[in-house]
Amino acid sequence: MIRLWKKVSLRDLAALNKGDGYEAHRLIWGLFADRADRKRDFLYRHENLKGWPTFYAVSKREPKDTSGMWEVHSKIYYPKLNQGQRLAFTLRANPIRSKRDENGRQHRHDVIMEAKTHLGSQGEKFHESEVVQMHGERWLLERCSSLGFTVSPGGLRADGYRQHRLIKGKGNPLITFSTLDFNGILTVTDPQKFVKECLFKGIGPAKGFGCGLMLVRRI
Repeated sequence: MIRLWKKVSLRDLAALNKGDGYEAHRLIWGLFADRADRKRDFLYRHENLKGWPTFYAVSKREPKDTSGMWEVHSKIYYPKLNQGQRLAFTLRANPIRSKRDENGRQHRHDVIMEAKTHLGSQGEKFHESEVVQMHGERWLLERCSSLGFTVSPGGLRADGYRQHRLIKGKGNPLITFSTLDFNGILTVTDPQKFVKECLFKGIGPAKGFGCGLMLVRRI
């Protein structure tokens, strides 16, 4: 867990909490970027606990704080799980599907926005929360078996859909992506695959912007 020091300036706190979120992305990457060509080898999730910036992270290396802004609590993380074990989980993911056009070029489609487009005028019959639950649930269930777990559809909640637009800086293109929060109970079907492919590598894209990290606890 990585938390902002309580003695940090109000200016730094305001920058981290500002609406576009790019500052949080920049600062968390700074804790792991020990050289200019370093590729991402960590997952993280940004939370505001009682208004205070906190990050949960899983990484191959310990974060290094050279700014004096952070309180870092590290421990070895390699869960020992059994087949059939049930875990409560929470996940913030970027729910997209990749499709190729007639020219073979790959495009990413936000599953929630795509569902709304397909529903068209009939979308008035559905509350947005129903669309988010139905299509978000389907998106996650399609990925479970390849990641070593199953989820009972009735035991999964999908909500908190949000579109993000991050401003990297003047003259740079806008960074856009969406997030969806999942909470539920899962059953481990392949412990080794679940740990390595799901917990360590994450689910879905936009991992560099705080998506994909699954947090679990035993029940």
